[in-house]
Amino acid sequence: MVMSVDKAFRVLHAFDSSRPSMSLTQVAAAVGMDKSAAQRFTYTLEKLGYLRKDPVTKRFELTVRSLDIAHHYLHSNAMLQRAMPYLMHLSKTTEETINLTMMDGTEIVFVSRFMSRHVLNTDVIVGTRMPAYCTAPGIAILSRLPAAEAAALVDRMDLKPYTPTTTWKRDELLAKIAKSAVSGYATAFEEFYHGDLSVAAAITGSGGVPVGALNIAVSRARFTPEEMEERFAPLVVAAAGSVSQR
Repeated sequence: MVMSVDKAFRVLHAFDSSRPSMSLTQVAAAVGMDKSAAQRFTYTLEKLGYLRKDPVTKRFELTVRSLDIAHHYLHSNAMLQRAMPYLMHLSKTTEETINLTMMDGTEIVFVSRFMSRHVLNTDVIVGTRMPAYCTAPGIAILSRLPAAEAAALVDRMDLKPYTPTTTWKRDELLAKIAKSAVSGYATAFEEFYHGDLSVAAAITGSGGVPVGALNIAVSRARFTPEEMEERFAPLVVAAAGSVSQR
């Protein structure tokens, strides 16, 4: 473990929507290092082009170069490359929001997103994270894991209701995962966002291991949950199956 690399990434990760820019003192406090160490790391990251220091305020912020790693990932991930034609086809034929997500720990991460003209959650972009347990992609991925492994992941999650319809109690959640394993897809009706209906199917790699999920999301104002599931579940199951490795 190279601790200096770890610290450098901790500095970069300290910047987010709640802290878009920080003084040197704030960087040190956010990362948990002394001011002299923070100065060395911010200076190095500035010279490498990942941080910018305002000449007047002396505050630091991320630069556009921070997108480079994400850009390389998006253009080198084999699953994403396989999925792209199917994502584009679903987007064109359904005119609804189409997402490709992957699991990271106990969260799902959006790695590709085609927005509907019927705009849903405009704050959800590539890179957005959500709790796996209250999203259709998360449940779909969990449903393809061995039951004991899925339960162990659930036990690591901070389970709480985001809406009145969130499935968040452990036993009910495990039952939902088991049901999705049988049906081959998962649904989430207004479990994280009000007005959001989603259906997802897992994408599997070699050995049937889930490596991601494909989902379609629509507005509750335009579909009932029953209509949404009947119309779009077969589409996501077919597309996810086509992307999966056999």
